[in-house]
Amino acid sequence: MIIDRVILIVLDSVGVGALPDADKYGDSGSNTLGNIAAAVSLQIPNLVRMGIGNIIPLRGNGPVAAPLAAYGKMAARSPGKDTTSGHWELAGLILERPFPVYPHGFPPEIIEPFEKAIGRKVLGNKPASGTAILAELGAQHLASGSPIVYTSADSVFQIAAHEDIIPVQELYRYCRIARELLQGEHAVGRVIARPFVGEKGNFIRTERRQDFSLPPVKPTLLDAATDAGLQVKAVGKIKDIFAGRGISRWVHTRDNMDGIDQTINYMREGERGLIFTNLVDFDMHYGHRNDVAGYAAALEAFDRRLPELWQLLNQNDVLVLTADHGCDPTTASTDHSREYVPVLIYGNRIRQLNIGVRPTFADLGATVAEMLGVNYKLAGQSFASLLLS
Repeated sequence: MIIDRVILIVLDSVGVGALPDADKYGDSGSNTLGNIAAAVSLQIPNLVRMGIGNIIPLRGNGPVAAPLAAYGKMAARSPGKDTTSGHWELAGLILERPFPVYPHGFPPEIIEPFEKAIGRKVLGNKPASGTAILAELGAQHLASGSPIVYTSADSVFQIAAHEDIIPVQELYRYCRIARELLQGEHAVGRVIARPFVGEKGNFIRTERRQDFSLPPVKPTLLDAATDAGLQVKAVGKIKDIFAGRGISRWVHTRDNMDGIDQTINYMREGERGLIFTNLVDFDMHYGHRNDVAGYAAALEAFDRRLPELWQLLNQNDVLVLTADHGCDPTTASTDHSREYVPVLIYGNRIRQLNIGVRPTFADLGATVAEMLGVNYKLAGQSFASLLLS
């Protein structure tokens, strides 16, 4: 049953419908992919061929009689709806309690030692959209030199700074200081550097964003794979999400298209193991900004690149497409949404079947481990026996 390589691509925030407990998170009615398809004329023919429209109804996009891939959806079992918990669960680590969130900003016991350590006062310290807080406080930041600290509905401590005022490497140093402070009861999932450029009225966040995550609290699929001597190659923010743990090689990316290019580069190398890619634009540029048309265009752009990935698959390779949570741009909220995620599994040895609704993302981690022949004693139930012919 052993597969040579699994190429696992996370379409960041491409959820497929509210989970049963979504009301507890204010996310009733969220359906990132379904609502986008209902709002615009979405054209994703290659994803349709794989079976995306067989997972949930998508206006104008399937279902098809004979999908190319195995298809289904998965529920989050970890509490919350953030990037870190979603990816960790995909890799077999289910959280028992959610990461802390700060709907009223960070308390003095965090902000005061942070300000003392960096030698500057901060601006903001409240939940905000990343673009809105730049519009509100960017000019004041330019005048004062004070970094902008903000959060969201997710467990994040974000620090924004203009690259001409606080150089990027200095901003990263601030983030490392914050990461050291944010432990114990204040152990947020991620500290995020948010560098930007431009002038008042035209501030633009740059691609030099960097995430400083908590190390995984238990072993993950990545550790299991590297322990078995396999290569684990991380594309995009995967290295940051797992704090570098269980990763053989990694590359940061500028955008989705660069993410696909870097995935292709790793595929051409031909080594056994796991290529783990995050495509962040769906979430960062469109979901959080309620940009339905932009989100749809990004899905279409990804869809056009799919044949390139198919063509590079060897006889014993498997391509997996999934997501980590939702971020429905059609709702009033700009935050992540608690949703099911799709799963599409494609390869020469993969049977085309409906895998149904899996009770945890960790089932995918267990399945990938079994396909790669990796010793796996983590969460989840493998369904590899259903897939492999």
